[in-house]
Amino acid sequence: MGASAVKGFGATPNRSQPATQARHDHNGSPSPPFRRNRDVYTSGLPPELSILGVMIGMMLLFEVLGWIFVGQSFIANPLRLKIMILQEAEIGIIAVGVTQVIIMGGIDLSSGSVVGMTAMIAASLAQVAGYSHAIYPSLTGLNPIFPVAAGLVCGLIVGLVNGWLIAFTKIPPFIATLGMMVSARGLAEWYTNGRPIGNLTDSFAAIGSGWWPVIIFLAVAFVFHIALRYTRYGKFTYTKSHGV
Repeated sequence: MGASAVKGFGATPNRSQPATQARHDHNGSPSPPFRRNRDVYTSGLPPELSILGVMIGMMLLFEVLGWIFVGQSFIANPLRLKIMILQEAEIGIIAVGVTQVIIMGGIDLSSGSVVGMTAMIAASLAQVAGYSHAIYPSLTGLNPIFPVAAGLVCGLIVGLVNGWLIAFTKIPPFIATLGMMVSARGLAEWYTNGRPIGNLTDSFAAIGSGWWPVIIFLAVAFVFHIALRYTRYGKFTYTKSHGV
């Protein structure tokens, strides 16, 4: 074996050459040295627009189905749209909080049940004065601020319990919030003895009537948009999502 062959067999790669070299695909044409997510090159649109496109597609689908099976428009029905917007506003308020949990890599299955439980507690403090079958006969006719505050405090306590279980006992968020979901449902049924709470004051009932749910949802969404985008809380939330 010649000296040149021995030298070539034991030669080490040239460290002075650049680490990145042009690669070629199966057709022989050069490909980019650094290829990231294909979506970056195929579409410059934000993912939110993709979700909006799906929603528009669903609306058009139900519009066609409405004319086929009912003979009515799905989109151009003012009463139906109003009912849907009012119902989705309540879900939107819940989604604002759950979104922040998901951003940080967690999950909360108890949000809907906690809303039901806190609503029962708030309603029990908002019954009209003189109602003989009130849950708290001595606490009827209160200013709506007190029932609302009671519901918020109960929701805060539940959130602290969930956070403590997840942070200090290392229970997975799925298991912890699943247990809280069942517990909140049981507490609501025990608190009301399985009966609805009625005879609410007009001032308290006005919070959930008309367009107030939509206004509250937009206000909550705006506040947390500012908090997530321009405050240290938002930076911490997105940093936590990357495991930093």
